[in-house]
Amino acid sequence: MEPLDRYLKEQASQDARKRVAVPYVLVSADNRIAGYYTLSLDNIRVDDIPAELVKQLNLPRYPVIGATLIGRLARDLAFRGQGIGDLLLADALKRALGMSRNIASAAVVVDAKDEKAHRFYSEFGFIAFPETVDRLFMPMETIEKLFAVPSSPAR
Repeated sequence: MEPLDRYLKEQASQDARKRVAVPYVLVSADNRIAGYYTLSLDNIRVDDIPAELVKQLNLPRYPVIGATLIGRLARDLAFRGQGIGDLLLADALKRALGMSRNIASAAVVVDAKDEKAHRFYSEFGFIAFPETVDRLFMPMETIEKLFAVPSSPAR
């Protein structure tokens, strides 16, 4: 059993009950689990973010800022090539953005388990931390722009 399958079958309900991670599951039309992800709170050391990005985002000079962690994201192999991973990530980002309005979160953080996952997140615009390249983040400001509804032209 793959670690991500094992997590969903053996650990996810415990994590939810103990409030250490909230799992979100995508179920297909035929009632199969197509994929899932988890969200939890995290922190980022401001010193771990490239200085030019700290300035660009106008982040405060606190030693640590709040973030949202996508702890796990997986899709069933039977759904390969159907954009399920993209859909799950978009849903996670949209939820994180919504939650950031109530509980401060300056970015979404992910830990890429391998090079393929790293590429997946990088293609969406996640930025690798210079000192830990398998850990990536996307500023909430960027996520907000992804979901911004363009205003209609004045008539």
